[in-house]
Amino acid sequence: MKQLICAAMLSAALPAFAQGQNPSDTPIGSQAFCLFQLPGDATAQRWLNLGIVQYVEVRADMVVITYGGGNFGSGYEAKIPIKTSDDATAILTRLRQTAESCKRMPKSTP
Repeated sequence: MKQLICAAMLSAALPAFAQGQNPSDTPIGSQAFCLFQLPGDATAQRWLNLGIVQYVEVRADMVVITYGGGNFGSGYEAKIPIKTSDDATAILTRLRQTAESCKRMPKSTP
């Protein structure tokens, strides 16, 4: 199973900040900074700014989030292993919910 979800499909919900996923849990409300926590091990935590995601690819064994690319494939990938299509659906749901939360966040004031 291979699906591509274009960043344009998520663009309405991508920019801003994910409530409760910031290490300090202090929302800043920026429309350009939307953190999505990547699954990881106990030694490190990683967050991805959804505002720089180019596309999401669902494969049979993993979800690949491509981000931060420029010309000639110069971007990066976050690979999230999955066991079932339900795992992929759960990750995509979390991405959409995080992006939607970011969209609803009020803008911060300096």
